[in-house]
Amino acid sequence: MIKEYNTEDNEKRRQNNAKALSSLDDYYQEQLHLLLKGEHATPHKLLGMHFDVKEDCMKVIVLDPQADKISVVYGKDFSKSLELKKINDAGLFAGYFNGVKKYFDYKIAHSYGDNTYTARDPYAFMPGIGETDVYLFNKGEHRQLYKMMGAQYMTLEGIKGTRFVTWAPNAKRVSIVGDFNCWDGRRHQMRIMGSSGLWELFIPDLHPGEIYKFELKDQKNNIFLKLDPYAQQTQLRPNNAAIVAKNIEDFAWTDSEWLVNRKQNNYLKKPMNIYEVHLASWGHPSLPTLDRDPLNPNHEEFHNYRELAVALAEYVNEMGFTHIELLPIAEHPLDQSWGYQITAFYSPTARYGTPEDFAWMIDYLHSKNIGVILDWVPAHFPKDAFSLGRFDGTALYEHEDPRQGEHTDWGTYIFNYGRNEVKNFLIANALYWLEQFHIDGLRVDAVASMLYLDYSRSDGEWIPNKYGGNENIEAIEFLKELNTLTHQLYPGSVTIAEESTAWSGVSRPTYVGGLGFSFKWNMGWMHDSLKYFSFDPIYRSYHHGELTFSMLYAFSENFILPLSHDEVVHGKGSLINKMPGEYEQKFANLKILYTYMLTHPGKKLFFMGGDIAQWNEWNSNTSLDWNLLNFPIHRQYNDCVKFLNQFYLENQALWENDFNGDCFEWIEAGDYQQSVYSYIRWNNERDNPLIVILNLTPIDRFNYRIGVPYDGQWKVVFNSNDDNYFDNDSEIQIVTAETGKLHNMPYQIGVNFNGLSAVILQRC
Repeated sequence: MIKEYNTEDNEKRRQNNAKALSSLDDYYQEQLHLLLKGEHATPHKLLGMHFDVKEDCMKVIVLDPQADKISVVYGKDFSKSLELKKINDAGLFAGYFNGVKKYFDYKIAHSYGDNTYTARDPYAFMPGIGETDVYLFNKGEHRQLYKMMGAQYMTLEGIKGTRFVTWAPNAKRVSIVGDFNCWDGRRHQMRIMGSSGLWELFIPDLHPGEIYKFELKDQKNNIFLKLDPYAQQTQLRPNNAAIVAKNIEDFAWTDSEWLVNRKQNNYLKKPMNIYEVHLASWGHPSLPTLDRDPLNPNHEEFHNYRELAVALAEYVNEMGFTHIELLPIAEHPLDQSWGYQITAFYSPTARYGTPEDFAWMIDYLHSKNIGVILDWVPAHFPKDAFSLGRFDGTALYEHEDPRQGEHTDWGTYIFNYGRNEVKNFLIANALYWLEQFHIDGLRVDAVASMLYLDYSRSDGEWIPNKYGGNENIEAIEFLKELNTLTHQLYPGSVTIAEESTAWSGVSRPTYVGGLGFSFKWNMGWMHDSLKYFSFDPIYRSYHHGELTFSMLYAFSENFILPLSHDEVVHGKGSLINKMPGEYEQKFANLKILYTYMLTHPGKKLFFMGGDIAQWNEWNSNTSLDWNLLNFPIHRQYNDCVKFLNQFYLENQALWENDFNGDCFEWIEAGDYQQSVYSYIRWNNERDNPLIVILNLTPIDRFNYRIGVPYDGQWKVVFNSNDDNYFDNDSEIQIVTAETGKLHNMPYQIGVNFNGLSAVILQRC
C-alpha cells in the first residue's frame, strides 16, 4: 500500500532520493555509467521498478534525456502521481517508494514543456519470448520465426503493445527508434537474451502504423541505423524505415476450397502454363487510369495490388494461363533490379499497397482459379547500408571473406548458409510466404550461383570446400531442407529451380539424393530453341539438332520450359525481333515457337509482352505496348496464343504425363533437308494422341507423308497459318489414314501445310 504524503513529506522524500542515489555503491554507479554510455546489454536490470535491498523499498528509475519532468502515476484509476528526481544531465530520473516492498502497477508520465505523455513503462515487462523460441532459433529450426522476430503487435501481461526482437550478437547496444521517441536511441534500449545474440523489448501502447528502425552500437563504438530484417511492412522508397504491421493472420481469407484442392491434386499431372509478370510494368489498359500530378512529371504512381488482381485475373483467364509468376515483390529500393536486390525479405513492397492488399490479391486470384508463384531470392542480398549488410558491424548474414561472401558480378553479398540463424532466416521466410499469404509456389532464383563455390570466379577467387571440391555443401543442405519442409508442411505447393548447369537430380526427391525441387527451368531448351529460331530458314537444315537435342534429356528432370524475362532485355531483343524474315514471317515463326513450346513435354512459362508480340525489349519503367493489339496481325497473334492455351488445357495428352518418356514419340526427327519435324503426344490411355508437324521453312508442303499409329480419319485441329482460330465454320483439313508402314507406324497420311507453319492433328 502506497502511503499518502503531504507536500512537506514529498520534499523530504526528494531530498532523500538524491542523497540515496548519490551514495550508490561503485558497482551500481558503473552499471549506470554503462547504461548512459549506451553499452548496457541488460537495461531492465536498472530501469523500471526494482526492490532496493539497501533502502528496503521499491525504487523506479527512468531514462529520458529529452524530458523536463518524469512522474510515476499509480493507484486506483492511476489517480495518484509522484514526481521523480532528475539526478543528472543525461536524463536519468529516480525515486524511492519508502515502506513499499512489492511491485505494483504504474505508468510513467513524461513531460516535455507543456506537453505530457503517459504510458506504461517498457522496462516493467518480462521477456516476450521464451526459452524454446531462443533455443530453436539458435539451432536453426524455428519454423515460424516470423511470429517471433521483428515487430509483433500483441498483448503481453494484459497490455497491448509491440514486442521487438532482433539478432545482433556482436553489438554493444541495440535500441528501437522512431517518431514515437524522436529517433533517440537512448530511450528504448533493448536487452540481450543470454548468449543467444537476440535483443528484445516490449513497448506498451505502440500500435500498428508506427515507423521504426533499430539503432545499433558496434564494438568500435560506431552508431548506425538498420532496417528490421524481419519487417513485415516498410515505407516506399526512397524512405526505408519499417512499419509496425497489422497481424496478417487477422485477414479474412476465402480460399479454403482452393487450398484443399491444391493439397489433393498431383501438380506433376496437372496443366501448368505460367504467365510471368512484373507488376509495375504490366500496365494493362483495363487498369484504372493513374492519377498523376501534372505539376510534377516525375511523380510516380503505382496500381494497387487489388486493382492489379482484378485486371490480371480477367486477362489471365481470358488467355487460358493457369498461374501467374510474380517477379520478386519483397521490398527493394532499386526499381531497375526488378526486385532481385531485396532489402526486406518479409515485407511485400509498398509500391502497390499494404500487406493486407497483397493478401487480398492472392485471395482474389485463387477465387478465379489462378495459382500464384513468387520469385524468391535466397542467393544474395544488396550492400545497402541501411539493410542486412554488416548488420551489427560484422559480417553477420554474409561471409567475411569476399571469396565466399560477395558476388562481384552483381555487387551483392552472399548469405552464410552454414550459420544456423541465417539458414533459419531464409527457410522461415519461404514458409512465411506459403503460410501467411497462401502462395502456391516459389521460383528460386540463381540456384547455380548457390551450388558452386567457384560460380563466375577465376582461380584464386574462391575457397574450396572441406573436401577440396567446388560444391557449396552448406547451400546444398539448405536447399534440401527448404524443399523437404515446404513439401511436407504445404503439400501441393511447388518449388522451382532456376538452375542453368547439368547438376544432377535438381528435381528429384532428397531421399534419393536429389535437391528436392518440384521443377527445374529447362534453360537448355530455351537457349537452343531461341538460337534455332533466330536462323534464317535457309540455314536451319544445318542446325536441325538444335530442336531435337532436348528430347535426349527431357525426362531427366521435371522441367518447365521458360521463355522468360531474361531473354527479352539487355540487348537480346524481344521475341518477335528474334525471329528472322520479313514482317509477316516474323509472326509466323513466333507462332511456331509457341506451338512447339505448348506441345513439347514439360510445364510452360511465358513472360508478359510475348503474348502481344511486343517489338520493343521489355522496359521495367514503362507499360507494355498494349496499343499493338489495335493492329490486326498482333490481334491475330494474341488470338493464336489464346487458342493454343485453351487447347493445351483441354487435351490431357499435353500435360498429364509430362515427365515420362511414354508421353512423346518422334514420327520423323531427321527430315533436316526440309526442316520439318513431326511427333506424337500420347495421353495415358493412348487412345487420343495428338500429332504435331512443324514446318520451319517458307516452302509449302503438299501431301507430306507421315506415319500414324491408327487408321481412320485425322483432322487438323490447329493450323498456325489460319487466323480464324475460333471459327468453327473455318475449313478443316481431314485426311484418311492408309494402310502402309511408314516411320515405324502401321498407317500413313498425307498432309498439306503452308510454309512456316505448325499444324496439330487429332483423330476424328
